[in-house]
Amino acid sequence: MMRVYGANVPMSPDAHRPRPSTRIRLSDERRNVLLARLAEFYDAEFDETLSGYRAEQLLEFFVQALGPPLYNQAIHDARGFMAGKLEDLDVEFYEPEDSGSRPGGAT
Repeated sequence: MMRVYGANVPMSPDAHRPRPSTRIRLSDERRNVLLARLAEFYDAEFDETLSGYRAEQLLEFFVQALGPPLYNQAIHDARGFMAGKLEDLDVEFYEPEDSGSRPGGAT
């Protein structure tokens, strides 16, 4: 059992096995910025220095655990946004057609 914010959470037997990788990849620059921010946060909130190794492990955990659901939610939100914009196409860009006219001006 692991204690999390006052609740007992059972540890799965696979808790210490390597996690499968996701398609989410961080650039070296982004990873370094996030590691620095994580270390700053840990120092400010917990008054402890976070080693480079522990920061890497925490970041990897967050990417693996939170990355896919956040990514999927962003895709879902973007799909909804785009669907709304596509529905607005008829209203915003509709050109009425003159059913009696032919190309070239002949009727």
